[in-house]
Amino acid sequence: MKAFAISRYKGPLKAVEIPEPVVGEHDVLIQVRAAGLNQLDEKIRAGEFKQILPYQLPLTLGHDVAGVVQQVGAKVQAFKPGDEVFGRPRKDSIGAFAQRIAVPEADLALKPASISFEEAGSVPLVALTAWQAMVERGSVQPGQKVLIHAGAGGVGSFAIQLAKHLGASVATTASASNADFVRELGADTVIDYRSENFEQLLSGYDLVLDSLGGENLKKSLRILKPGGKAIGISGPPDPAFAREAGLNPVLRLAITGLSAGIRRQAKGLGVSYEFLFMKASGEQLSQLASLIDAGAVRPVVGRVFPFDQTVQALEGLAQGGTRGKAVISSL
Repeated sequence: MKAFAISRYKGPLKAVEIPEPVVGEHDVLIQVRAAGLNQLDEKIRAGEFKQILPYQLPLTLGHDVAGVVQQVGAKVQAFKPGDEVFGRPRKDSIGAFAQRIAVPEADLALKPASISFEEAGSVPLVALTAWQAMVERGSVQPGQKVLIHAGAGGVGSFAIQLAKHLGASVATTASASNADFVRELGADTVIDYRSENFEQLLSGYDLVLDSLGGENLKKSLRILKPGGKAIGISGPPDPAFAREAGLNPVLRLAITGLSAGIRRQAKGLGVSYEFLFMKASGEQLSQLASLIDAGAVRPVVGRVFPFDQTVQALEGLAQGGTRGKAVISSL
């Protein structure tokens, strides 16, 4: 079976032959039709998460999958061969850059009927990130004010739509060339990050979704109202994440130190900071699929690459400039 894998961190992604997936009793074997490309794939290849995601190498990358069920495990109840599904495999089951993948039943949902496989393959990671930030962590309510950074990107383009669906007033940062695009997604206020300082223009926000970290995160804390919350998806990780991930005491202590400064700054401002590392959830994807089929949110696919160009596609992520998501397709 053909797949795209890394044999060592910071090594190149290569086309290789790998064994057929082992289908456990709770697993679903999927013929991959499309797989989304994410910065997480590149960060793993570069070794950025090797302490908290200790993968065995060689490793097939790919965190988003859409395809057709070929086989189900003995205890699978929700799916059958021939079903069209999509999902974000949990960390121990990634590998969507392959012809077939075995995914736990709990990580999958039926593909929205109204969209293509390529569109479905673009959805899981970014949609789940947006859902867990806006619904689970942020509890966004009608009338609240939400700032979403990098609104033209994969997470941002989905988060804008979801926040508007929840009734929020949405501000976003984007380039001037993407201003009309993010307004079409629902953004009420668009700030050109190249020529404008969002900290000088915004105040009294309930929630910030930050995908950039560093100084951008520090400035984001200052535009929140008292009791507001900043959710970071680029880090730094916080102690709650370390506990949930089951990391060893040494790593927990290191992570506590990494985020101490930003948590101290947040506390001093009367706001809070949380790190979000998205978790797989077929149940949440089912709810998102209903929103997609109802027209409340829509996938944004900027580019589609054939399966054999997976290496070039992943390399292209570093160049940026793609609206929404890039996807590889075997169709």
